[in-house]
Amino acid sequence: MDGLLALWKERGMTSHDCVYKVRKILATKKVGHSGTLDPDVDGVLPLGIGKGTKMLEYMVESSKTYQGQVELGQSTTTQDGSGDILSQAPVTASDLNKEQVDRVLNRFIGEVSQVPPMYSAVRVKGRRLYDYARKNEAVDRPERKVVIQALDRTSDLAFDPMKQTASFSFRVLCSKGTYVRTLAEDIARELGYPGYMSDLTRLGSGGFTKEDCLTLNQLEDLVNQGQVADCLEPIERALSHLPSQQLSSEEWSRVKHGALLSRADYAQTYPLVLYYQNQAVAIYQAHPEKPDLLKPKKVLRTEM
Repeated sequence: MDGLLALWKERGMTSHDCVYKVRKILATKKVGHSGTLDPDVDGVLPLGIGKGTKMLEYMVESSKTYQGQVELGQSTTTQDGSGDILSQAPVTASDLNKEQVDRVLNRFIGEVSQVPPMYSAVRVKGRRLYDYARKNEAVDRPERKVVIQALDRTSDLAFDPMKQTASFSFRVLCSKGTYVRTLAEDIARELGYPGYMSDLTRLGSGGFTKEDCLTLNQLEDLVNQGQVADCLEPIERALSHLPSQQLSSEEWSRVKHGALLSRADYAQTYPLVLYYQNQAVAIYQAHPEKPDLLKPKKVLRTEM
């Protein structure tokens, strides 16, 4: 059983929980995911099944689309609604309007710097940041560059006179490694208020959207009906954004055995996906020691 599965992760589950359940449903151990979603976040979780696990590194590289909500007037220890309140400042309708919000959102489009949140799985000196946070230990966090390709407000501002807070929804298209929690807090700070991410759903990842997804219950129903083939997408879907080239039968007979190839005969952008009879059979890269040659990075199929 080989392929890709777009799973709709429900809230309250970790990404590992989902992998564990899919292994049981499909009765296979070889299942992996292409990017962790926090338990409080729902949305698209692409999975690799069998040989599809070899595709996960290429799916991780893809942009992600999220629908989220920023809460203004309070900040939290975790940058989302699960943490303790750190600071507060009143927000009223006379202080803020949607034009101000839109101007600030536009400032974040392009390459931005982020400092990963303390409650995250980023490793520093061999330990996860959340381990430092839980033990109340200070540590310098490495700054990272990410790209915000699009960022739009998708709702009016909603003011809560009792709590003296405001909120609005947004949609963001961003590069891998972007912490949307951090983005929400940074947007709030740019507006002049403490803030946090009060809601988040991942709408797209690895080339999959919400419309492509199955829930765990739907997956189990299809398996019980003997329709496993309807669950999986071909591995080629994860490679469609990479340069590719079709092979002749003579080339295929060499590639399936992992032969080195002359660089001059193939596309000059790598990694390069090689196809035979419209199926991806191998991924090649520049040889690190022999500049005139290509070497296999992954051989995907040895039989047709």
